[in-house]
Amino acid sequence: MTNAAAGTLRRRPAQRRSVERVERMLDECALLLDEVGYEALTTKEVARRAEVPIGTFYQFFPDKQGLVRALAMRNLDAFLGRMATRLSAVTLGDWTDAVDLSVDEFVRMKRTTPGFGVMDFGEILAAPGGPALPGTQRMLDAALENNVVVADRLRALVVDLGAPAGDDLARAFVVAVEAADAVLKLAFRVHPEGDLELIAECKALIRRYLAAHLTR
Repeated sequence: MTNAAAGTLRRRPAQRRSVERVERMLDECALLLDEVGYEALTTKEVARRAEVPIGTFYQFFPDKQGLVRALAMRNLDAFLGRMATRLSAVTLGDWTDAVDLSVDEFVRMKRTTPGFGVMDFGEILAAPGGPALPGTQRMLDAALENNVVVADRLRALVVDLGAPAGDDLARAFVVAVEAADAVLKLAFRVHPEGDLELIAECKALIRRYLAAHLTR
């Protein structure tokens, strides 16, 4: 259980047994998103499949939306953790090389992580590639749109690893994440595994845009 995901809970699990129960509920939520979608997802079924009493569910989550919000935070933390590992393990010719790594990791999670195709970082999709369900653009933060939160976390990651930090970098990352989100949605509308040519176009587009902001 990551600190960010735990911060969305009604009560932070303190004991190992409680942490395991929360993780099971998040795991079953992800599987059910793939199986039945968000609208048919119920707290009762999540609790049943996670083998916890429904009262235990409500000890940790206020409702279904609270559950998927915690899952969105877990997804984002997992993505950033994998990105940090990959970036620290390679020598980048230029910081824009990080674009390819981030797009590849996102696509890999879309293909392999349960529930990620329906809800990656909070925005819940009615079908692969969209459209998004109304009211799900601020699942990670009540005041900020999901992509703004993702952009800020990604920017902080590359700056911590040594990328230049100009005054306009925060805005540039928001633009880059918004553009990548739109193109990758299109890629998964065209093909269930993500259209390879569109994924390549996404990388080229974002690399060219960020070249003026991420140079050594």
